[in-house]
Amino acid sequence: MIAEITKAGSGYSVRYERNLNHNAVKVWSMLTDNNQLQKWFSELRVDELRVGGLIKFDMGDGTFEKMEILELKTNSLLEYTWGEDIVRFELEQEGEEGCQLVLIEKVKEITDHTPKDLAGWHVCLDVIEALLDGREIGSREEAWKILYQEYLKIVEKAKKLSEPMK
Repeated sequence: MIAEITKAGSGYSVRYERNLNHNAVKVWSMLTDNNQLQKWFSELRVDELRVGGLIKFDMGDGTFEKMEILELKTNSLLEYTWGEDIVRFELEQEGEEGCQLVLIEKVKEITDHTPKDLAGWHVCLDVIEALLDGREIGSREEAWKILYQEYLKIVEKAKKLSEPMK
């Protein structure tokens, strides 16, 4: 499911939703357990899983971007900084073996890189679902290329919504 981008204050809100056939505890593990994180986003590592704690992004050159955890509720909410933006994962248990995963990215400013990031998050969510389902994962790069074209269009529409009327 393609994310929805809306104007939110002086920035934008990007919302992805997935209904998963796995309970919130399993999905939470994918988001917070470093062994599970490595399977879908190898550059991320949780250093301290607490409000004020850190998630680190390995820049690949020996340096790390430190992202502060802003909000945390075990098995239901994880929110942290990502540069100028904020990433928020929400989990809501649905029945015994299902949950809804919502990823909200609060984007301060749309740049040329934004559609790339949005396509990347989309692929990440698809990979999480495939891993949980025990399905084979196809080419992440090919999936990203297709989604990137979609997100280019969506981001252009979102930018037009915030432009002054002429």
